[in-house]
This record gives sequence, structure tokens and C-alpha cells, in this order.
Amino acid sequence: MKRRHFLKQAALLGTSGFVSVGTHGWAWRGTAQAAETTAPRLIVLLLRGAADGLSIVVPYQESDYYDARPTIAMAKPGEKDGVLDLDGQFGLHPALQGLMSQWQDGNLAFIHASGSSVVSRSHFQAQDYLESGTPGDMGTADGWLNRLLAFLPNRTPTQALNMGRNLSLILKGPQSVASLEVRGSGIRPLPIDRPQFQTAFDQLYARDARLGPIYQEGRTTREVLTRELNAEMMEASRGAPAPARFENNARHLARLMVGDAATQVAFMELGQWDTHVNQRGILNRHLGALGNGLQALVQELGPVYQNTVIAVMSEFGRTIAENGNGGTDHGHGNVLWLLGGGIRGKQVYGEWPMLMPEAQHESRDLAVTTDFRDVLSVLLGQHFDLNPAALAQIFPNYQPQSSLSLFS
Repeated sequence: MKRRHFLKQAALLGTSGFVSVGTHGWAWRGTAQAAETTAPRLIVLLLRGAADGLSIVVPYQESDYYDARPTIAMAKPGEKDGVLDLDGQFGLHPALQGLMSQWQDGNLAFIHASGSSVVSRSHFQAQDYLESGTPGDMGTADGWLNRLLAFLPNRTPTQALNMGRNLSLILKGPQSVASLEVRGSGIRPLPIDRPQFQTAFDQLYARDARLGPIYQEGRTTREVLTRELNAEMMEASRGAPAPARFENNARHLARLMVGDAATQVAFMELGQWDTHVNQRGILNRHLGALGNGLQALVQELGPVYQNTVIAVMSEFGRTIAENGNGGTDHGHGNVLWLLGGGIRGKQVYGEWPMLMPEAQHESRDLAVTTDFRDVLSVLLGQHFDLNPAALAQIFPNYQPQSSLSLFS
């Protein structure tokens, strides 16, 4: 009997191990249903390591920028390897050339000099603040994205998806979340995916009135996920090498959002943005891959993109001045990106504090003039039609300081 009980629990973990209920345990609640094309979608992409916003959206009109970065500053528009002019004041890193069509179409915006009101130069602490939505409070155990889920209708097991090796803090909490570790060639297989295991466990649960329905729902939903993610590879791979991981995973995510999995909220993360050394070379590679992945995501979302917002964030910015190794060190203010069919784009939002010495934060960093929660409060409030009372629960103990007009 003990072995039989163990096998049942193993099967449940195999089918439901991709759905976390809160921060402990595993379970399923219902089956996935196709979402309407008009349902609002949100994708949050976190660049772990502190991406240098001053190299992504470059204040090319400021001489202080070039004085502080004599060897790594991005060239002005029209010069060799120069930035792409956005509005006469800021320029986009040339590796993101593919996103200029989104800018021109009014679907891409940036909020510069944004970040946390609480200063931290620790990656881990700053990331926790960003994900919990409660800067300064290290005791918050849940994330603002999980708190958002409590206000969304029609909850399904795959409505919220964490794409990563571990469930990130931003999605931890009492609401159930699906979590997928997606590699270059698809979902990591589990024993439950093997036909012989499925047959054995089907027979094992056939007469169990309590656990049988849970097992069947878990297996059914996992089949939806694997079918959606692996269909593209079976049809199009033809022996060719897979694209860069982010682009590949971005396409997978888009298929889940437009397919039977009905994913409405998703979180993704990319690492290796801590550019203390050789910043120019690293950003050329990483931003190129990031831009390609975002283009693929937009393309695969198709008409769903009109009701989707993609938010790209990083825990803090980097120092205004370069260091002695062709890089920059941990800073403060940064740039937040927003893409989407309903975004009032083609603008760089926020109060720009300038880079002259007297305007710098602690005489070294870009100052923060827009709290990231101001941006997210407007985003969630307008995109998901949430009232101030709901937003006060998503971002507790915070009163927005500015109101941005982010949606058309």
C-alpha cells in the first residue's frame, strides 16, 4: 500500500508539477480554456543584472554623457555605429534597430529615470524590491504579479505562466501559477510523458474517486502545454539549429497566449546584464538577441498583440561614468520599456533630471524621478480596468506620485 500511495503522489507531481499553488505544494484547479482575443494580456520581462539604460535609450544631446564615458559612450545619430534617433533628445541602441518599426507605429514607449524609491546596490535586494512591489520591505513573501491575479476573472491553471527554472518572487503568492522550464528544444520531458507510465497511472487512478479527477485534469492541461510548445518545432525545425534561446522561448510563449493554454499573464527573465567589463561588446550581443526575441513575440502574437502589453524592466541602472575596465558599476535610475498595441508610444516619458554633476544621485548615478510603481499602477489600472482599491492591494502602502498617460 505504501508503494501504491507513493506512485500516486509521483504521478500527481508529474502532471501538476508545473502549477504552483501559492509558495507551497502542487495542485490543479480546472482545465485550460481558450481565451478571447480581446482579453488583456501582460508579459513582464526582467533583465537580471542591471541593464545599462543609458546605453539603451541614450541622451545623446548631453555633453556630460560623453564626458563621463570617453570610451564606451554610444555615438550620436548619423555617426559610425550611432544610435537611432527617437525624438531629437534620445537615441535607441543600434542593436535594437528591429524595434524601430514599433516606435514609428506608436507601439513602443520608454520611461526614463525610473526605478525604486529605496536605494540598493545589491542585485538580489533590488530585484526583490522590484518583484515584491514593496521597496524597503524585505519581509514581503509574495509578488505584485501574483497579487494582480486575484483581480482577474476566469482563473484557469495556465492563465498565469512563469517561464524559468524556478518560480520567481514576482509570481509567488496564494494564486496558482503555471511554471515551465523551457529549453532550446522544448519542454523538459517528465516520466509521466512516456506512454507506458501514462497507461500505468491511468489504471492506478481509475477507481480513485478523490485523486482520479485531479490526476486527469493535470494530465490534460500538461498535454495542452506540450502540444502548443512542441508543434512549431516538429513542423519547422527540419534539422536546422534552434534560434537563440530568448527568441525561441518568446515564440513558445506567444503560442501559449494565442492557443488553448489561454495564458493571460506571463513572466520571463534574462540574465548576464551586469556589465562591469566590456560593456559595449556585451550589450551589442545581448540587445541584439533581446530585440530579435521581442520582434518574434510581437509577430507570433498576431492580433492578440493589440491587447497585450510587454513591460521590460531591470533592478537598477548603472553609473553615469565608466570604470577602468570598459564597463560601468551599480547605479540607480534606469529605463523601463513598454510595448503593445494599445500603448501611447513614440514617446520617452518621465521627468529627465539631466546628467550634470549637481543633478546626479549621490554624485554618480542617474536620479530616479518616476517610481516604477507609478508606471505599473497606470499600466494595471488602465489595461485591466482596476480601481484604486484594487491597486492599493497590489501595491500596498503606496500612493502613486504621478499620473502618466500611457494608453491611447
